[in-house]
Amino acid sequence: MKNPISVSLLDLAIITQNSNATETFQKTKDIAQLADTLGYKRFWLAEHHNMAHVASTATVVLIGYVASQTKNIRVGSGGIMLPNHSPLVVAEQFGTLETLYPNRIDLGLGRAPGTDQPTAEAIRKDFFEQAQRFPQNVSKLQEYFSSENETGKVRAFPAEGLKVPIWILGSSMDSAALAAAYGLPYAFAGHFAPKLMIQAFEFYRENFQPSEYLDKPKTMACLNIIAADTNEEAELLSTSLYQMFLNLIRNDRKGLQPPVPSLDDIMNEQERFHVNQMTAGTFTGNKEQLIIDLKKFIDYARIDELMVTSPIFDHQAKLKSIQITKEAIDSLNESIHI
Repeated sequence: MKNPISVSLLDLAIITQNSNATETFQKTKDIAQLADTLGYKRFWLAEHHNMAHVASTATVVLIGYVASQTKNIRVGSGGIMLPNHSPLVVAEQFGTLETLYPNRIDLGLGRAPGTDQPTAEAIRKDFFEQAQRFPQNVSKLQEYFSSENETGKVRAFPAEGLKVPIWILGSSMDSAALAAAYGLPYAFAGHFAPKLMIQAFEFYRENFQPSEYLDKPKTMACLNIIAADTNEEAELLSTSLYQMFLNLIRNDRKGLQPPVPSLDDIMNEQERFHVNQMTAGTFTGNKEQLIIDLKKFIDYARIDELMVTSPIFDHQAKLKSIQITKEAIDSLNESIHI
């Protein structure tokens, strides 16, 4: 590590077994307030639909709620699935958020539907056509935010002239190419699709075109991090994460499950292979272990920022994991100056 690295949180408002959305939103508030107090840089919420255990469906509403309950942390989307929405409406929504919470709002944009095909079509009949128009719609969104659009026939109020940072989110080379061509910061979904992460970052850096928004490449990796006082406890807590991905593969829409002593009895070899592929961007352990493992990853991936998601069943254990993770990053940053 040559430079200090900031750390942020991604939250999906995941509903645990035998819980509900009301309790989950309270937990999301607790997590965001802790992250704010600890000095996390960003708190992002992800748009998903038709998933019974994910409560971040109305992402913009939840961003406004979290921003209202925190003081300094940047709050944003990781991401808004742009093909689901009109660029004009997104500009109006995020312009409103930025007006209410100045210099604290981020707009991360994704191309996927954040759901299954029937639901994508229920959200927007021409979803797949709009997905193909993703680059043009990003440009249209930028246009609505620009002061130059004051002469346009269609204008976005109160977005016009506001500088809401736009990030391109992705899990493929297509997103890397778009972020590079548009000169925008790039965040990779290493927490569920890590296979192409390093390759995508390299392509992005090599092909980056400076823009009015950014003069040099800016990368962020999102990872699963499960931290605890001991490696053994962290390993146990992580079994909820692996069960979550197993249920995703099985299309079994359960809430987040409690930890289990062993995963061997609940998944076969083929399922384990797929789960391991999806969760390769996962770091588990105590503070000392995380310092070692995260330093290796950060040096290898050459990222500028780190974003963390921590699907942990027990709320207090999750809060503790978030605290330990921040302590590990702080120790890494301190070591740069020694």
